[in-house]
Parts: sequence; structure tokens; C-alpha cells
Amino acid sequence: MRRIRLLAGNLFGVLAAAALALCAGAAQAAVYKYVDENGITNFTNVKPGGHYKLQEITAHNGFVPVAAVYAPRVFGEEDRTRYKPEIDAVARIYKLDPALLHAVISVESGYDRFARSNKGAAGLMQLTQDTALRYGVTNRFDVAQNLIGGARYLHDLLAMFRNNLNLALAAYNAGENAVLKYGNHIPPYRETVDYVPRVLSYYKQYRRTVS
Repeated sequence: MRRIRLLAGNLFGVLAAAALALCAGAAQAAVYKYVDENGITNFTNVKPGGHYKLQEITAHNGFVPVAAVYAPRVFGEEDRTRYKPEIDAVARIYKLDPALLHAVISVESGYDRFARSNKGAAGLMQLTQDTALRYGVTNRFDVAQNLIGGARYLHDLLAMFRNNLNLALAAYNAGENAVLKYGNHIPPYRETVDYVPRVLSYYKQYRRTVS
């Protein structure tokens, strides 16, 4: 598993420094990143020498999303293959890229079929009670039912937002009414602005590795 070291205090200290720079009027803030020979990812907001590379962080409605600087957890092949037959089958039925379903599951539950959020969402694709009811899911912890409900919802959101993946993912996280409320833009909610690039990051990774 990839390890992370933050040289400028904790993660929130790094983000706070970036946010202060942005609030001062800058359009972007600088965070520097370097992966050493031991596979440890190092971050700092103080310009260092050596092999560090500049990571430009853009503010979203006055804050910096954690996903902009925090390296995503790397899931091993065992995680990705555990439910591969079910994911592949559901992807074929609803004409979705399996890599996209894997990306959503990675962020939503980390492949834990019994995951439950503090807001009551449950299962691999973290279905709410309302979404489960809408798609006829009677047991959100049942792998097949959960995947079908989540895939159907994602399929419908892509149709609603004309295959705009950013908006479909934002709606999956915050609800389609929130996206509509903000004029077909990603709602300015901290969780949602963080969620979309996290899923897209996994999706980009899995498109190269998931077949």
C-alpha cells in the first residue's frame, strides 16, 4: 500500500496553507510532491529542492478539495477481482464501462459490501434508502442487488445529463436535484467537489488495468 509523508505538518496544514494563498487572491496554490525510492509520497507547501514536482491546486468555491493533493488509496488486484464477474455482468446490461463501476465502488465503499455511511447509505455502491426503493432493491447489502441498483442509477444519470460524466458523478453523490438546482453544474458542496475528481482519478487508473 502506498504510504504518504507530509513535510509541512499534517494534511490539513498543507491544505490550509494552500487555501490561505488562494484566499489572498491567487487563482491557484502550490503544493509540491515527490515519490521517493521507498514508494513514500511526500507533500509540502514550502518550495523544496531535489525531485519535488509542483502540483497546481485550483480552488473550488473558496476551498481546496482534499483529493487534489491526497494520493488515492491503491486497491490490489484481489479487491478488484472479488466481485469482477458481477460487476462485468451489470456493466454489460446497463452499457457502462466496468472500469467506471470499479471507480465508483472504490470511492463509495472500498469494496466493502457491508459498508455503511453516517448518512445511511449502504453496500458496495452506497445506495440510500430512497435510491434503493426507486430501483427495487430490497437488500442493500446483497452484492447483486446493490450493483444493479447503483448501475441503473448511474446509467439514468448519464442519460439525464447527456453523458456528461462530471455531472452524472456529482448527481450520484449529491442527487440529481442538486445538480439541476445549480444550473447543471457541480454543486458547491465540499464532499461533492472532492468526490468527482476522486472517482475520475480511479477511473483513469482502471481504464488501463481493468479488462
